Amino acid sequence: MSEDRKTKSPPVPGVVVVGVWPETTGEQLEHLRAALVLEGFSAHISRGETRTILVCVGDASPMNMAALMVLPGVESVTPVRKPYKLAARESSVDPTVVRVPSARGPVDVGGKELVVIAGPCSVEAEPMLLETAHAVRSAGARMLRGGAFKPRTSPYSFQGLGGEALEMLARVREETGLPIVSEVMDTREVERMAEMVDVLQVGARNMQNFPLLTEVGRTRRPVLLKRGLSARIEELLMAAEYVMAQGNRNVILCERGIRTFEPATRNTLDIAAIPVLKAETHLPVIVDPSHAGGRPDLVGPLSYAAVAAGADGLIIEVHPCPEQALSDGDQALEPVQFADLMQHLGVFAVAAGRTLATADPARREP
Repeated sequence: MSEDRKTKSPPVPGVVVVGVWPETTGEQLEHLRAALVLEGFSAHISRGETRTILVCVGDASPMNMAALMVLPGVESVTPVRKPYKLAARESSVDPTVVRVPSARGPVDVGGKELVVIAGPCSVEAEPMLLETAHAVRSAGARMLRGGAFKPRTSPYSFQGLGGEALEMLARVREETGLPIVSEVMDTREVERMAEMVDVLQVGARNMQNFPLLTEVGRTRRPVLLKRGLSARIEELLMAAEYVMAQGNRNVILCERGIRTFEPATRNTLDIAAIPVLKAETHLPVIVDPSHAGGRPDLVGPLSYAAVAAGADGLIIEVHPCPEQALSDGDQALEPVQFADLMQHLGVFAVAAGRTLATADPARREP
């Protein structure tokens, strides 16, 4: 073995949080970022009201750490020890707010407002979709959900309308101004869907589809990442890490219930996961009470509990005629039930220190 091969050690990949002095100017901060890049790091600036940090990805060996400490403007250098590094709470000064552009003004997930996403499980026809969109918008929903591609347990079940549904969603967005949330299932569809929808949803069955996570990470579209059927919280955060490692920090986590031995509900909503995630990560957390309960009468109570536990939003299934739905009709709310839920939800939002979008008077029935 040569001497070079004996002494050469591989780099230690990791994430380092570099804190800067409060008096550091914007120009000095950019010089510091450029110096970090020269040291082999990619550096992302995270600014808060009282503190600014640079989240650096690169060689986190002790020698490199010592070199970072002597750079001008550096106050502290702290390695992130958790396996999910970019998603870890310490990798951002403040909780992340994911901004979704909209013709009616941006929707901020993770801010003071409790954001409600609502719509049918799958896009079945344009009139149905448009009717639902107007109904949920008038009740206060800020985004419209609708599946163009549907992962189903049985290969004989309705699989969605695919590209035709995407075109319907685009037209309904044009008329209502509601941003669109839709599930992507195939790496080959990521580029096309990123052009047509506002939030790319990665479903529970694909939470550990690492090629898909990598592809959606290469886009700059917000990603709604659902927890897997039997996934641990750490596995959910590692899945988020795959997306963020590609440069996409716009990740929204979704607790949708996990599979347990209890058959009374479709899944078991892990309420404790909400405060745990809030402590472990800076990413926003929303809850899907429809898939958790599997029954319309459970959607309200589970929604109230989620808000009380600290959720940043909800994603709820709504269909104008659930008994005729081609997928998951047994857990969907009718529009009037959704409007009633939104009225009651406001009390819980206020108690949790949140605001909630009120009914849209322009679309309310006389």
